[in-house]
Amino acid sequence: MAIETEAATAPALAALADTDVNWDRLDKTRFHIIGAILFTAQSALLHPTAVVKTRMQVASSGLSHMSGISVFRQILKRDGIRGIFRGFGTSAVGSLPGRVLALTSLEVSKDMMLKYTEGMNIAEATRVGIANGVAGMSSNLVSCIYFVPLEVTCQRLMVQGLPGTTFCNGPFDVVRKLIKAEGFRGMYRGFGLTAVTQSPASALWWGAYGAAQHIIWRSSGYRDNMEKKPSHVEMVTVQATAGMLAGACSSVITTPLDTVKTRLQVMDDYGVGRPSVIKTTKALLKEDGWRGFYRGFGPRFLNMSLYGTTMIVTYELIKRLSIKQS
Repeated sequence: MAIETEAATAPALAALADTDVNWDRLDKTRFHIIGAILFTAQSALLHPTAVVKTRMQVASSGLSHMSGISVFRQILKRDGIRGIFRGFGTSAVGSLPGRVLALTSLEVSKDMMLKYTEGMNIAEATRVGIANGVAGMSSNLVSCIYFVPLEVTCQRLMVQGLPGTTFCNGPFDVVRKLIKAEGFRGMYRGFGLTAVTQSPASALWWGAYGAAQHIIWRSSGYRDNMEKKPSHVEMVTVQATAGMLAGACSSVITTPLDTVKTRLQVMDDYGVGRPSVIKTTKALLKEDGWRGFYRGFGPRFLNMSLYGTTMIVTYELIKRLSIKQS
């Protein structure tokens, strides 16, 4: 949910104040159209790493002990280019309304909190922080409600043919078989784990991003009270570097939870009863010990590092291209 939080975050340095594009300065239609195009392109570039990561986390027949490069080559050899883009069409199309929903819920809840706290005897920085926090939490919750079923569907398409998974002929077949087996709740496998972990994970991402950007700017000689403004190239370089560092840091800490969540959402051979977090955790420990929780760490580390870098650069470009024409 990094994209949504950025929209509610004010620049930390005065030297960067004129580069910030507020929500009221944006042409909303252009913002969502351009955003859909550029973020879909970004997702296409990173999707192969997600497929490799997901297969390494789920497989119990050798893939989990192979390197990410080896798994990538094996997928290419067996299934071709189509194999490393399994689930992309469903993810790309399904994400479009979700992004609009998340951004809208973020802005509406933020405005409501700013109006509610107006006139209260609290520091302005605190008031804005509270509004952004509530907005981010609301946006994350709404996003989970929409995106978890989409994620379950996409991940099941990514792992077709692996032991313990159910073969499905396309996204609609995934939905049909899952609902037939478990009812509508089957589409929300891992929802609790996703909702509980996504907020702190997002906080971790943005905390690392803010700290890295702060250190880099000051190491480059910029201060709060300076009149000198950084160039566009400097802005892109610093934001991309900070985003990469934040993604790398977050991946180290959140991979174990992501591994449990991924297996919970796609595996069907845990014996009697519905799969649960406890059953999934025990299975991982039995198969590979604590090391099993870091299955797919290499591709996920790469995915989150590249995502952090490209997301920031892409989002800033989208905002610049979406400024209202006077």
